[in-house]
Parts: sequence; structure tokens; C-alpha cells
Amino acid sequence: MSRIGRLPITVPAGVEVKVDGSVVSVKGAKGELNHTVASPIEVSLEAETLTVARPNDERASRSLHGLTRTLISNMIEGVTKGYEKKLEIVGTGYRVQARGSDLEFALGYSHPVNVTAPDGITFAVETPTKLSVSGINKQQVGEVAANIRKLRKPDPYKGKGIRYAGEVIRRKVGKAGK
Repeated sequence: MSRIGRLPITVPAGVEVKVDGSVVSVKGAKGELNHTVASPIEVSLEAETLTVARPNDERASRSLHGLTRTLISNMIEGVTKGYEKKLEIVGTGYRVQARGSDLEFALGYSHPVNVTAPDGITFAVETPTKLSVSGINKQQVGEVAANIRKLRKPDPYKGKGIRYAGEVIRRKVGKAGK
């Protein structure tokens, strides 16, 4: 049995979960999320507890068991607390500005770079060099933060670029380090 997959998921107060065949819907204070469960996996709801079960020990069933449980658990956490990724900008002249719900970056290019907020994602600019991406879908928050980081990846020689908060960049010596 999967160690993660067999753990029951407790549904907190204020969260409404519906299991309709292979579709699991979670509704909470911050919003609503849906997930379609893969075919061999079964999800059942009994008295504020969700359980994920697999019918057999085939390789595909085993790999989907823990994944499905984690995805549903992340949905419940997303509609109660939400998710947030913090980003830092390092470099002379590099900065970010909020333009309504969108962002405008100055990253050393000849033009400003604009990033529009997708549905369900909000941006917050704390300082001109710190911003955060937040939303209820963990996958979407991580993907938007990764796309922002891709605009100017951290340079291993000077350390300039967009990085996650707390990320350590391995520095290289350069030409003079013989």
C-alpha cells in the first residue's frame, strides 16, 4: 500500500467536498476547484473524511494512488489557506511595478516586460525588488512564478536576475579565477 495514498484526508469546517463519479469538487472560503480522478482510482467521502483507494497492485494504479491523494489534499488546502510564492529581483536597475492587476518589469532589456495575471492569480508588489504570486491552485501558482523567473534567470557569475525568495545561486568564479 502507498504510505501517502492510504492516509485519510480530513475535511475542515467550512469546506464542502462533492464526489460525483470520477470528479471531485472542493468549495471553500477562497474559491472552488475541480479534479477528475484517473480511472482505476476510487475516492469515497464518509463523514468529513475522504479516502482514496486503488483496486489492484498494478504499477499504474500504485503510481496514481499517492498522486491522487496529494492532489485532493492540495485542493483542500488551497481553498482554505491559498498558496503563495515569493520572488526577489537582484541587479542594478532591475525592478517591478504594479500596473493594475498586471506587472511591468525593468530587467535590463531595451523595453519593459509586461506580465498579465491569469484568472485565479493575484500579484502583490511589496518593494520594487520583491513580489509575490498567490492563488488557490498550487500548480498554477508555481507555473506563473516559474514563468516570471524565466524572464531573467539568475546569472551564475554576477548573481543578477529573478530568483525565488531564499533561493541560493551557486556562483562561478569567471575569467580571473585561474
